[in-house]
Amino acid sequence: MLEKIREGATGFWAKVILGVVALSFVFAGVGSYITSSNDVPAALVNGDTISTVTFERAYQAERNRMESQLGDAFAQLANNPQYLQGFRQDVLTRLVNDKLIDQKAKNLGLRVSDEQLRKTLLEMPEFQVGGQFNNDRFQALIRQAGFSPAEFRDYLRTELTRQQLSRAVALSEFALPSEAESILKLQKQTRDARYVTINKDLFVADTEVSQEELQSYYNENIADFDTEETVSVEFIELKANDLVAEAVVAEDEILTYYEENSASYISEAQVRTSHILVELGEDEAAAETRANDLLAQIKNGADFAELANSSSDDTFSGEQGGDLDWFGKDVMDPAFEEAAFALANIGDVSDVVRSEFGFHIIKLTDVKPEQVEPLENVREDITTFLKEEKATERYIELQQEMASLAFEIPENLDEIAVVLNSEIQTTESVSRNSATGTLANQEVLAALFSPELIEDGVNSDVIDIADDHSVVVRVASHQPQRTQSLEEVTAVIREALVAEKAQEQAKAWAETLAGTVVENEEQASALLTEKTLEWNAVEAMERFGSGAPREVSSEVFKMAVANELKTVELFNGDVALVQLLAINETSAVEESEKSSTQERLASNNSQQSYQSLITALNDAAEVELSVQ
Repeated sequence: MLEKIREGATGFWAKVILGVVALSFVFAGVGSYITSSNDVPAALVNGDTISTVTFERAYQAERNRMESQLGDAFAQLANNPQYLQGFRQDVLTRLVNDKLIDQKAKNLGLRVSDEQLRKTLLEMPEFQVGGQFNNDRFQALIRQAGFSPAEFRDYLRTELTRQQLSRAVALSEFALPSEAESILKLQKQTRDARYVTINKDLFVADTEVSQEELQSYYNENIADFDTEETVSVEFIELKANDLVAEAVVAEDEILTYYEENSASYISEAQVRTSHILVELGEDEAAAETRANDLLAQIKNGADFAELANSSSDDTFSGEQGGDLDWFGKDVMDPAFEEAAFALANIGDVSDVVRSEFGFHIIKLTDVKPEQVEPLENVREDITTFLKEEKATERYIELQQEMASLAFEIPENLDEIAVVLNSEIQTTESVSRNSATGTLANQEVLAALFSPELIEDGVNSDVIDIADDHSVVVRVASHQPQRTQSLEEVTAVIREALVAEKAQEQAKAWAETLAGTVVENEEQASALLTEKTLEWNAVEAMERFGSGAPREVSSEVFKMAVANELKTVELFNGDVALVQLLAINETSAVEESEKSSTQERLASNNSQQSYQSLITALNDAAEVELSVQ
């Protein structure tokens, strides 16, 4: 196999996405999960190891994926240690579940044949150009994802095996046509109703709050009146990127760098070869004889590509006439590589070459000689690099001055601002939970709320936000956490109690109205007129998007019989009286709708069954977690 040629190929453990093989996720980072056999276990699952290296790489890949999706929003979440702990635990839980599924699949004897693997690979649209498998695209994409062909084969085999188990669970679930029809009829059912909204403000004028009620509310909810500890902050930042524009690079510096790093601008020689592989198997002598027979056929005029397609044990490259794409030194098996680079002319064919993977016949199909990139082609890159290098050097110098001045003149940031030619930034009333940007950094927050900065009023040490970003902070003023007095919060409490009492009065009035509606509709109308209220009628109300308040439509579809009345509290504190007038059943259901609903029900059942399988495997497993 092509993938076996790669020297040092290792095993691979990837996060599973059961169902369709999600190549987009693979190429987003799962290829970095390559494991090491020597690291400390993050977990033991029924005696099988999930290494710490595997876990950390899975965690980092998932974190990178979240950062690419959420950007700064995820950075703020990641500043919370509790969130990060839960995030890491979720990653480890998924790895444990993957391991349990693999163990279950193995116990059931599930496997994927080489033919199934090859067929799946050739049909994957990610590797196709014009509807046909393209080996160049295959090689480029798996390299981009951090795979060797062997690692990608192992990943794909694992995914397909897991899919066998998930499909087995999925296919055991079903939904009856009658279930789908019942669901659809309920979804399509409409209702006629009417409602009246009673604004709580109608009762505010009649609402009184006593001092005893204020005191009682304050005592019962005293924790709600605790303020957060806050500080007002002065700080000054130093960023290497801000220094790049000031850096000046001379022509002789560019030339010197180019000459001293000339090896970096030399493209190594590469060759492109095709090969025919005969695996060693159990009878090495027979394999060598077969390889020599194939070589004899080539020397007698047989087409190399056709022979590779029909006879090579590397089925992946065989589909492409044995093509292995471009490679340079120190990539292939040493014996294979030596023989490939020894071929002098395009079209030359090697003798039979033995590697640890089998016997090869190698054909040279193209050559890229060593090339030197001229200075003019890389001048801009060198200039940018040298500017950034000078900016970094200047950043380090200024950072050291910044640290000295912060210590030597601890009572202000004025001298630092002069040296950095930068402004002192200020922020008012920052709490641990409200800080944003630079101040949200955990080390910065720890410094800002430390006794030293608060009590002594001194500058902080230089705090590294990143390798190229530093800050010095100081506390301009401090407001400790405290419980506000009753006098300070009386207005807030009074408002809450008035709203609560007004709503209770609105509910009581609504209940009175409900009783009147049942007994005397005319009298009910008089009550509504007295409050300048009126019914809102809704015909053929749908479950969703009826135009009525959500609480009203929800209550309407909970009612069982026509003319039923219910009082409902609305989100804004008002009250509604709701009356169901009629239930309108749908007469027919389209067969296409019934079929799609049946499929969705079966899919939901399958997901629940699969989750139940995961839960059962966890309940029966012996799992030891070392990483928290």
